[in-house]
Amino acid sequence: MYGALVDLLPDLPSLRLLADVARLGSIGAAGRTAGISQQSASERLRAIETQTGLVLVQRATTGSTLTPAGRLLVEWSRPLLERAEELESALRTLREDRSRELHVYASMTTAEYLLPRWLVRLRRERDTSASLHATNSETVLDAVRRGQADLGFIEGPADLGGLASRVVGDDHLVLVAEADDPWARRRKPLAAEEITARLLTSREPGSGTRQVVEDAFRAAGAAPPSSEVELTTTTAVLAAVRAGSPPAFVSDRAARAEIDAGRLVEVATDGLDLRREFTAVWVGSKRPPAGPVRDLLGIAGRSTP
Repeated sequence: MYGALVDLLPDLPSLRLLADVARLGSIGAAGRTAGISQQSASERLRAIETQTGLVLVQRATTGSTLTPAGRLLVEWSRPLLERAEELESALRTLREDRSRELHVYASMTTAEYLLPRWLVRLRRERDTSASLHATNSETVLDAVRRGQADLGFIEGPADLGGLASRVVGDDHLVLVAEADDPWARRRKPLAAEEITARLLTSREPGSGTRQVVEDAFRAAGAAPPSSEVELTTTTAVLAAVRAGSPPAFVSDRAARAEIDAGRLVEVATDGLDLRREFTAVWVGSKRPPAGPVRDLLGIAGRSTP
């Protein structure tokens, strides 16, 4: 019985090739992805059909598509291919030095207020060092897609096309002003239209914080506020507001100590949804690759309140 099952089951490279035909719509393109010629790819597909006793590929001069049986085989084999990819990644990790450096890109709030303690725990628990590049969410996504980053962390909404992702925490933004600002003395929450009428201190375009603010104002039916000052870090924004710059929307995590100490005042707002999620992104299957990437994600999941 077991021998008969093995005789029917195509090997992993053949299943990957079939899945690539479905994804790319061409035997030649699937062959190039596998590093073989179109002729070799076609021969391998015919061998699968002979092995399984099924017609799997519909061939045409304009391209190739899978038959219903081929589509079913690809769907059934998807978990197997994902686990095989995971195993291959784990084996590569075993061959490498466990203290290899993990390349992490993160948007500013995550980089400034969350990742430092995560990376310390990664070093202590897994003996893995990491390099951290702090930038805006747009650049994080680009670095992950280009392979410059093993793992990225962004905040707020973004186009995650082609990437696997996992939410690792959440946050919300607050409007802060220095103590002598007129808004600091208001008792009534500010409506979106009132805020839009004034220039603010803000993060630069491409920032997750700025995107959340702009989306919140549009959802409330108001134009996003314009900037008098644009800065590239949350720390710089807080310092500028303390020094008399216009109010700013910042992470509650980042501003809470300043608010509690009385150096800044939280200004109430009305009708704005300023919640956001911290999201980890990587290239590959939904299950994070074994090794440092999965280790760091586990730490993040346990540590983020």
